[in-house]
Amino acid sequence: MTTKPKATARTAKKAATPAKKTATAPKTRKAKTKASKKLLPILRNDPWLEPYADAIEGRHAEALRKEKELTAGAGSLADFANAHRYFGLHREADGSWIFREWAPNATDLVLIGDFSGWKEQLKYRATRLGDSGVWELHLAPGDIRHGQLYKMMVHWPGGMGERIPAYATRVVQDEKTAIFSAQVWQPEEAFPWRHSDGFVPDTKPLLIYECHIGMAQEREGVGTYDEFRTNVLPRIVADGYNAIQIMAIQEHPYYGSFGYHVSNFFAASSRFGTPEQLKALIDEAHAQGVAVIMDIVHSHAVKNEAEGLGRLDGTGTQYFYPGDRREHPAWDSLCFDYGKNEVLHFLLSNCKFWMEEYRFDGFRFDGVTSMLYYNHGLGQAFGGYGDYYNGAQDTNAITYLTLANKLIHDINRHAITIAEEMSGMPGLAVPVADGGMGFDYRMAMGIPDYWIKTLKEKKDEDWHPTSIFWELTNRRADEKTISYVESHDQALVGDKTVIFRLIDEKMYWHMMKDDDDMTVARGIALHKMIRLVTLATINGGYLNFMGNEFGHPEWIDFPREGNGWSYKYARRQWDLVDRDELKYVYLNDFDNAMIHLVSRIHNFQAQPVRKLWEKDDDQVLAFMRGDFVFVFNFNPFKSFDGYGILAPAGSYHTVLSTDAPAFGGYGNIDEKIEHLTQADPLYAPHGVEWLRLYLPARSAMVLRRKR
Repeated sequence: MTTKPKATARTAKKAATPAKKTATAPKTRKAKTKASKKLLPILRNDPWLEPYADAIEGRHAEALRKEKELTAGAGSLADFANAHRYFGLHREADGSWIFREWAPNATDLVLIGDFSGWKEQLKYRATRLGDSGVWELHLAPGDIRHGQLYKMMVHWPGGMGERIPAYATRVVQDEKTAIFSAQVWQPEEAFPWRHSDGFVPDTKPLLIYECHIGMAQEREGVGTYDEFRTNVLPRIVADGYNAIQIMAIQEHPYYGSFGYHVSNFFAASSRFGTPEQLKALIDEAHAQGVAVIMDIVHSHAVKNEAEGLGRLDGTGTQYFYPGDRREHPAWDSLCFDYGKNEVLHFLLSNCKFWMEEYRFDGFRFDGVTSMLYYNHGLGQAFGGYGDYYNGAQDTNAITYLTLANKLIHDINRHAITIAEEMSGMPGLAVPVADGGMGFDYRMAMGIPDYWIKTLKEKKDEDWHPTSIFWELTNRRADEKTISYVESHDQALVGDKTVIFRLIDEKMYWHMMKDDDDMTVARGIALHKMIRLVTLATINGGYLNFMGNEFGHPEWIDFPREGNGWSYKYARRQWDLVDRDELKYVYLNDFDNAMIHLVSRIHNFQAQPVRKLWEKDDDQVLAFMRGDFVFVFNFNPFKSFDGYGILAPAGSYHTVLSTDAPAFGGYGNIDEKIEHLTQADPLYAPHGVEWLRLYLPARSAMVLRRKR
């Protein structure tokens, strides 16, 4: 049984900027709040949230109350989140086996598999443990073996069906029948871990390389964990990225869903190899100082019943909301009931499992907006703070996300959590102790939409530096973001990557280095500038989807009936960037240069972004971070000689230029020149002087100040 993929446009994930502050002063709190009461830091840091203090404090209190409830008999949240150690199939020290499953509506539950001829046998029948809804089965050492296939035959009032256990850690698909089954996976030897941690974002920015194992290979087919470790990981390390964000790890029945319709939450996708091969990839990444972030899907689940949780015990509400809230209106999937303690047990344990078993360094939570609101954020503008506190928010989901972040950071204080969230809800990336939900970062989803809108709707001469700078720096002061030009969303069929919008079909005919096609020249110039200005303004991290760093020419289209089940576009053409005669090398080398530059600047992401100059008439923008000045001339026609920018007094030298011949430029910027500022009595009291530069059209440069 297959399920439909998400809509290409990823409905409800259109970006929005954080809520804008209104022109009027915020209302004061009601007199019932004592002045002496200690406010949560989130409220102290943003007085515009004060009218909604009761809602914010209420959410915070509910999360603490729920944590206390869940841990009443466990001691801590980390002790509570151990469902994966209790449920599922486990081998005991003496070689015997124990299996448990939570199926409250079941009247009988029997393991079936190739060990029983796929027939129900008495010795594989589980026993119900009182009224708990838990079924338990003890097996002798020889009753099942590593590698065997199995399922549950679940009986319920009025019916029965084959089901895959909810806590199965290995699920495989038969190549001939396409049927999925759980697989006993208990190798005799434990995986020999050599390294425990990857990169820890402390004094350096988080530089993420978003990737998909299956489509990371050159050949037409499904890539493997081993291929990625051997062929792709070295490229990422050489490129200078310090984290990989891996998509589609949790098992999913339909490959074309990009991994977002999960069926088996504790199973690493067997399409790409074995659990040990995934562990080897993660271990090698850690050896190279690269953090490994998992794209985790807890916002919904696949509707499939035979493969997933849809009707595991015969009911549709064991894990999911009842009634109209059960099915997601846009994603053809099921919505978890975060109000059930058993569901919280399942999801929190899932987070802990991936950190314990595979040593993932953190998670990017998918579809957070859909979780936060009863309407999933569909068709809502989110134009002001009131939209986040109007009673349309799912407190159960907010509580779960808060507890998940607390748990993850309790397990590993260096863990990385990122929210894919488009509504701009305040507090998402604020620590739990400060009254927030605890994410480390939120995706700056407005930025890619801004670049797409600019490329689609504006002529080059209408690009305004004031607009660009505002969009890239418009964020909450107390929340870190992940900035990006494009992710996998923009690379899907039905959309276009930035390079495709810039060059389009000319990429197929004019990418030889000796070809002077002006459309390609424009595209390469803007591709570099767009990426540099986005990276240069980060306040947390930066993300790139694999291949986009060198302008991968093809979109992503997974095998489906509409394309004859072809893998032609479900791969990456690495040979293009490996061929020195093609211009893809220019883009890749520039991406490497800018990534390495910011990674060498101490605490770059935390340095204030100080605007030095913006002039829409000239299309020139300049800003400073620490001792580095970033200057952009977006003008498509005009080059400026001796262009004056007000900057701190000193001597400046060029450390990066988009116009360098090595990056496909024309070499009009002399990078050897030392630029000395010129005093002006008018600006002397402000501590700035004129920095005069030659600015070629469609170019950018980075200068470093010598004190």
